[in-house]
Parts: sequence; structure tokens; C-alpha cells
Amino acid sequence: MNPLKSIPGTIISGFVLAIVLMFVLGTTGTVNPWEFWVWMHALAGITWVGLLYYFNFIQVPAVATALSEADSGGPGAAAINKYIAPKALFWFRWSALATWLTGAMALEAMHGGEGSGVVAAFTFTEGFQTIGAGAWLGTIMLFNVWALIWPNQKKILGLDGKTHEPEAIASAKFVALMASRTNTLLSVPMLFAMTAQGHGMLF
Repeated sequence: MNPLKSIPGTIISGFVLAIVLMFVLGTTGTVNPWEFWVWMHALAGITWVGLLYYFNFIQVPAVATALSEADSGGPGAAAINKYIAPKALFWFRWSALATWLTGAMALEAMHGGEGSGVVAAFTFTEGFQTIGAGAWLGTIMLFNVWALIWPNQKKILGLDGKTHEPEAIASAKFVALMASRTNTLLSVPMLFAMTAQGHGMLF
């Protein structure tokens, strides 16, 4: 059976290959929880930020184009809004939460002293300032997803089971777009802080 014919088969095969790679490259004989949680954090984060960029760079412009061409015989945005957006938003919001939680676990694993790695990061303890800045930016982004983007997208797409006035839909579109654009903006310094923690500043 070809594992590439299904998403679960593809993902499982990816993990199997990663495990093979671990043994080929050699093991230390001990489990490294920091690397495990950073690995999970990176996988979840790629999913989250990848979907964030998809929404901003692809779906939003595509929906605008589809709407502008609807009166001239175009298909409109119904297919995107009905079939694609709800599934994308599902993975978007839950991968955002998974990214934050795995990031918190990575902070705990990297913290060698007494106390909490999460607290050390969020209070900018010595050695945690850079990752702390990334953690704060990621937390703001998580808040935007769950408190601003998702509730307003439910109104826009009619996923809340309610009927909304055109003015309410227009307002929801603006809030969701601004929150999404804010997250796109914050993703750049956030990713810099995350990578700079382990690799140093640019200068």
C-alpha cells in the first residue's frame, strides 16, 4: 500500500523516516525532551504560520477577485467560503494552540534551574530575554486567533448559526483582517526571536 495516498500515511511515514534518521546519525542513549518539544513546536508552528500566510497571501486576495468577477459570470467565492475556509480555519486555530503549548513545554525543558521556564521567558530572566520576546509575540498572536479572528470568521462564514446584518458582517471582516494582518506582521520578529535564541543575533 502506498502511504502517500493518505494524509495519515504520509505523516506517519514522515515520523518513521525521522526516527530512522535519528538512529543513522547516532544516539546519545538518553532522551532529550528539549529537542522533542522544539521539534513538535516547529511542526505545529509551520502549520500555523503557513496557514496564516495562506490566508493573507492567497485566500483573501482570491476571494476578493472571485467576488469582483461574480457579476460577470465568475463562480464567486461560495466554494472557498463553504468548503475551504472552514477546514483551513479549523487547522489554523488548533495549530495555533498546539504551537503555544509545545512552545511552553520547550521552555520548561530548556530551563535547567529552579522554577519555571515559562515564567523565566515571560519575565525576561537572564538568558531568556530573546526567547521571552518571541513567547510574548506568539502569545499575542494566539490571543488574536481565538479572541478576534475565529469569532469574527464564524460570523462572516455563517458558522455560528446566526443571521447577521450586512453592517455586522462588514465590521467582522475588518476586525478579522486587521487581526490577521497584525499576526502576519508579528510573525516576522517572533520567528527572528525564536531562531536568534539558539543561533544568536544578526549583529
